[in-house]
Amino acid sequence: MKYESELNAVIEAVKLAQVHILKVYATPFEVEIKSDDSPVTAADKGADDILRAYLGKRFPAYGFLTEESQDTDERFAKEYIWIIDPVDGTKEFVSRNGQFTTNVALAKNGEVVLGVINAPTLGICYYAIKGEGAFRIEKDGKVTPIHVSSRDDHLRALRSISFFKEEEKKFMEEHAASFEGEPRMVGAALKFCAIAEGSADFFYRCSSGTKEWDVASGDLIVREAGGYMAEPDGHEFTYNRKDVYNRKGYVVANKKENAFIK
Repeated sequence: MKYESELNAVIEAVKLAQVHILKVYATPFEVEIKSDDSPVTAADKGADDILRAYLGKRFPAYGFLTEESQDTDERFAKEYIWIIDPVDGTKEFVSRNGQFTTNVALAKNGEVVLGVINAPTLGICYYAIKGEGAFRIEKDGKVTPIHVSSRDDHLRALRSISFFKEEEKKFMEEHAASFEGEPRMVGAALKFCAIAEGSADFFYRCSSGTKEWDVASGDLIVREAGGYMAEPDGHEFTYNRKDVYNRKGYVVANKKENAFIK
């Protein structure tokens, strides 16, 4: 299996980070507000330190792009780059609804080749390797292949818990005939996982607030499960960019044909 050593290392690292994250989660932690008005806690910072230290020691030639570390131009000289969100869904973490994840992707020359999404409160981990499919690891260690649904109508849509914009709400209302009922609220990168394992079919994000580390691992997991992700205009993502913001938003669907509902 290609990237087997990297995969094993990431799974070990996110489980180490999970211990720290859940320890903080069980305490009356403090919340800081960063310069971009997003929240950060000791869980984010500590998990970032754990992931960087573990993966940096195992793969010293690889670069890093993480949410909680200072970004530098050094990463542009690297063939391989780790793209990390130690706690994706910090607002969900703060509200204690359990819907947050740890996202780790490995990009080679701008293309994601390995993606892992760990759900600490669920004890479930999702991963994909380019060209080798997508999988779910249960609490007991059982590994199961996952695949998107085959639906072409009555799509089961998802919406963000904390970032559901008026434009997105309007889109869902205008295209209600394409969907089965109201969109289900799901936090963080768990939206990618739900579509990848076939329990949902569509998600649309029109705002520019997300960054590479929010979507890189989910992009590969959905694609390797048979699904599709792109910007709303159909432009597909590259990674390790100078501008890390996903300025145009993105759409995720079980099929490319279902991504651009007219």
